[in-house]
Amino acid sequence: MSWQLFRLGRWSFQHRKTVLIGWVLLLAALVAGAGAFAGATKDSFELDGVESMEAFDLIEERLPESAAGGASARIVFEAPDGESILDGEHAAAVATALGELERADIVSVTDPFTTGAVSDDGRVAYASVSFAEPAIDLAEADQDRLAAVQESAEDAGLRAVIGGDALPVEAHPPIGELIGIAVALVVLAITFGSLVAAGMPVLTALIGVAFGISGLTLATGFVELSSATPVLGLMLGLAVGIDYALFIMSRYQHEVRQGRPLDEAAGRAVGTAGTAVVFAGLTVIIALCALAVCGVSFLTQMGIGGAVMVAVAVLVALTLLPALLGLLGRRAFAVRLPFNQQRAERSNGQRWIETVARFKWPALLGGVAVAAVVSIPVASMQLAMPDDGIKPADSDGRIAYDLLAESFGEGFNGPLVIVVDTEGSSDAPAAVRQVGDRLQRMQADGDRIASLTAPVSDDPAIQAVLDQQLEQTGLATFQVVPTGGPSDRSTTELVADLREQLADLPDDAGARALVSGQTALGIDIADELISVFPLYLAVVVGLALVLLVMVFRSLLVPIKAALGFLLSVGVSLGATVAVFQWGWFGEVIGLDATSPVLFLLPTLLTGILFGLAMDYEVFLVTRMREAYVHGRPARQAVVEGFAHSARVVTAAAVIMIAVFAGFALSDDAIAKSIGFALAVGILADAFLVRMLIMPAVMLIVGDRIWWLPRWLDRILPNLDIEGEGLTRRLDAAAPVVPEPVTAH
Repeated sequence: MSWQLFRLGRWSFQHRKTVLIGWVLLLAALVAGAGAFAGATKDSFELDGVESMEAFDLIEERLPESAAGGASARIVFEAPDGESILDGEHAAAVATALGELERADIVSVTDPFTTGAVSDDGRVAYASVSFAEPAIDLAEADQDRLAAVQESAEDAGLRAVIGGDALPVEAHPPIGELIGIAVALVVLAITFGSLVAAGMPVLTALIGVAFGISGLTLATGFVELSSATPVLGLMLGLAVGIDYALFIMSRYQHEVRQGRPLDEAAGRAVGTAGTAVVFAGLTVIIALCALAVCGVSFLTQMGIGGAVMVAVAVLVALTLLPALLGLLGRRAFAVRLPFNQQRAERSNGQRWIETVARFKWPALLGGVAVAAVVSIPVASMQLAMPDDGIKPADSDGRIAYDLLAESFGEGFNGPLVIVVDTEGSSDAPAAVRQVGDRLQRMQADGDRIASLTAPVSDDPAIQAVLDQQLEQTGLATFQVVPTGGPSDRSTTELVADLREQLADLPDDAGARALVSGQTALGIDIADELISVFPLYLAVVVGLALVLLVMVFRSLLVPIKAALGFLLSVGVSLGATVAVFQWGWFGEVIGLDATSPVLFLLPTLLTGILFGLAMDYEVFLVTRMREAYVHGRPARQAVVEGFAHSARVVTAAAVIMIAVFAGFALSDDAIAKSIGFALAVGILADAFLVRMLIMPAVMLIVGDRIWWLPRWLDRILPNLDIEGEGLTRRLDAAAPVVPEPVTAH
């Protein structure tokens, strides 16, 4: 493979104009296609085959008017201190404000005074608004009328805030992302000692991101994608795009300093470092695509979207980067900084690994102890779906959420829906009453149900109408408001108890009861992800181990790499629980409220972090193996390989941490939690695991770390990831004639 990649890199360098024009035309086509066919992303999370989703499907099938898939809003009105929203003047102001919605394209709007949506103290009332169109398709005029409701109420002396998804998300400048890119530029300038060279990996990464995001945007016109997919793609595209270009640029600079002709230097860089980039990228792609094993559509979308971004980053590094280097020629390392960073960095790496070699057992035990301590919070991890309760404190959605929780109870923001399917019942009203009786007993016997709304009435006329509707639809719904919040452990326990109590309706009832609602759906998805996690981990680790055995031609190195990865995941999840769930140092990243961990984070983090962790394993250990196969003793091979690769791996890790940390400063809850977890995970994996624990293990084990059964050695393909065969072939064909040092 290294020979084919050498030819690709040299060809791209020599035919730079052809390569650049090809990439430009392809990008133009993708951008045009995205503009013409782009569709809407989806913000909801669904999972087939679980009870809560089955209930949603029943409602959509039999009560379509109650399951409108359009945008929704909840307008919360608050009277001044000491006054009541029921006062004539304030009540009239609420009615006038809601009148602004008469011309909007709405399905329904509730009157808080007729539905009883007024707090016990009379200060707060709310109206629920349902639109026919989803949020992405809402006309600007409809959103303006929502804003007019707020303005009208405030002009009358009331406080009005709007929650839900009907209002457009306020765009914020990408400060965090820009900080990450700025840090990357500084690190690259120090690494290469040149401002021009520093800009190359950032430029190619941004071009790769443009390609990937355009492709994902185009895909929304043909397939359904979650709104988190482009966010994850942008995050990964920037991080791996810069890192992969950095590895190849570093090798190119080394080859130029050896006096190679520029086109051969580009070819050698792609043939050696590029081979490692290909296999590092493959491990990430395998880990991301394996998310499909979970059987959760939005996770599969995110995984495939992220894998596409990584694949684009690899292709850009292998072809576009050499073409740009050919365009710049000897100017690629121009505008040099006035210091010799390479000797200092190499000296630091040498001193570090020699210290680890002297104290290998304390390094191993101390590193594992640190990882174990930081991982302790994982034992208390709770998972939940994101809601308005984790939005910024000054946002309307968060203010509305808090007002409703304070005025109507914590559970008001996460009501449960009990759906009774009476299609097979000979006496549907009796079946519904049986469910109602059980729910009332649960409410009376415990303290976890704050209120219960049942489809029954003491008024015979109203009950007759309800019975007629039940006969027509075969469906009845109860609403249960828990005393605890949507993410409280008591609410999770209540969902389990409700299902247990309602699971054994009498056979003669011929009905079944399903527990649903957004809160129950979040619990179901979290449980499903937890149950499938061992299978996912086995698939990812198994496929990656096979790949790494071929790369390193060793059994123990891949096993060591996988075990070290588990330590990194523990540290990442432990820190995430401590910050997001416990609230430790949350203000540093702009958190103003604690919340459970994002329900998809453990699975998503495992996939992404495993792939990225193997990147550093590949780049560090290939140089160690290169020294070992050239006859160095095992200890010297570890020291020499580490000293040669530590500088560039350190730079790559710092860049990736900066990029992910930039997303951790975002206001978007999903981006913030994923960015933080990945930043901590890369920090732990690169510096604690790969640069402390891993070399300590290799130094302790010695030659046995490279053990491989002979029968397996014979059947494994020779991937030549170190480029040893390439070097022999080129050196034999054309000995190098050194160029003057002043050439660069």
